[in-house]
Amino acid sequence: MAVRTTVDEIRAQEIGSLERKLEEIRNYWNEHIHDLKLARHPIGTKGFFADLEEYRFDKLRYLPKIVDFGGYREKNLLEVGCGVGIDLARFARGGAVVTGVDLAQKSIELAEKNFELNGLQGEFMLGNGEDMEFDDNTFDVVYAHGVIQYTANAQKMVDELHRVVKPDGEIIMMVYNRKSWLNFLSATLGVGLEHEDAPVLRKYTIQEFRELLHGFSKVEIIPERFPVKSRLHKGLKAIFFNYIFVPCFNVIPRFITRNSGWHIMAFACK
Repeated sequence: MAVRTTVDEIRAQEIGSLERKLEEIRNYWNEHIHDLKLARHPIGTKGFFADLEEYRFDKLRYLPKIVDFGGYREKNLLEVGCGVGIDLARFARGGAVVTGVDLAQKSIELAEKNFELNGLQGEFMLGNGEDMEFDDNTFDVVYAHGVIQYTANAQKMVDELHRVVKPDGEIIMMVYNRKSWLNFLSATLGVGLEHEDAPVLRKYTIQEFRELLHGFSKVEIIPERFPVKSRLHKGLKAIFFNYIFVPCFNVIPRFITRNSGWHIMAFACK
């Protein structure tokens, strides 16, 4: 009986620790809207959302090339970790029937405002991507770009994405590459990473990401996000990065640098 009580106590401590971590993550993302400092217009205005979209797709030029935002017309599409709805708006414009989930209340409120100001239709829910209220096999497509690396239990989230997508449905995911050019600069030259102060920030090798996706029947891995000029850096750091490092890196044949992309994209089927 004493052993049983000890096991129960350990389980309760683990649950309590997880709940505290989720609360830390929720509080952090309520206070740190992604790319906020790059916006020129007041928060919550149409110009604000346009600023964030312009910056995002300048920084992530690869994204519209490999994600067909207009290719899911009439498909039920879920974005987990939707933030203020920048990517989700592109899917909505392309005719997808979209739902966004985020742990942060402020993100959900801003996403709703984004859709309202741009005349778009979408459903938004406050929720934890590791434990969602949807039935099994609900969505045709699930999108989770830059979310798994910030969650408390990455495998649990991946399993949950697998659960809610329909058989033969598609899941699009992105994590950060530990063996990337940007992680190298961060480790050797002290180049700061966005949200490196988040409560959870994990980076993966390509093989580790594959192992995380072991439950899927088919997985295609594509390393992406190679150096482009950045608006984040100032002074000598900006000169070095934008006018020396970026041009030099991009003359190296891509087959040599292919696996060093900062983003590891995965396109998976259930």
